[in-house]
Amino acid sequence: MSRQIFYMPFSLKFLFLLILILIFGLGSLFLGIIVSAFMKIGFSAEDALLILLLSLLGSGINIPLTTLRSEIPVVKESYIKVFGISYRIPIRQIVRNETVLAINVGGAVIPVLISAYLLAQFPSSLFLAGIGVAVVAAITYSVAKPIRGIGIATPALVPPLTAALTAILLTSVIQISDCPVEPCRVIIAYTGGVLGTLIGADLLNLGKIKKLGAPVASIGGAGTFDGIFLSGFIALLLI
Repeated sequence: MSRQIFYMPFSLKFLFLLILILIFGLGSLFLGIIVSAFMKIGFSAEDALLILLLSLLGSGINIPLTTLRSEIPVVKESYIKVFGISYRIPIRQIVRNETVLAINVGGAVIPVLISAYLLAQFPSSLFLAGIGVAVVAAITYSVAKPIRGIGIATPALVPPLTAALTAILLTSVIQISDCPVEPCRVIIAYTGGVLGTLIGADLLNLGKIKKLGAPVASIGGAGTFDGIFLSGFIALLLI
């Protein structure tokens, strides 16, 4: 069971890429890009850094939810390349063909908690945030790709770009008196990128999991983690 809970969902090369992105993010923090965005919604620079680190570290932690009977043989390859990124498949010795359905801490639990906190702080943004989530979910679902042995993968840049553009358009067209434009825009971008990706990539594709032969299918993990991690991060940079 420990192998199901602790494994890095991507290769060391992609981990190094994420670290480089994080380093760039640190520079952005000191330059005021992310600092200003988070401070407008109640976070400090230290909070922003902590969120990024916890998300990255939490990407290797998957909490098992249930076990599904796989309809095809489970894939045994150690790595599969999707959209130019190599993802590691956790190897699990089993007798029957089965898939462990789990939820990823860094790619689902932490982002959802942050989104819930932001919406609780600015409840007037809930309507626009809901529209943003729906738009991102629809577009993400249209580009999400079921990958045998992994689960559902998404192009990393599509969700954050969609979330940022949707937030900008919505706040430009619809003004809410109780929610200032800039904080509201950041909340719509972040929640849209995070929740929209989770819904569009994972939740709407749960019915396909049994047919993928994945030893572990993690909600918010593997092929979806980079989309969610980058959605929250890049969406804030673009606002």
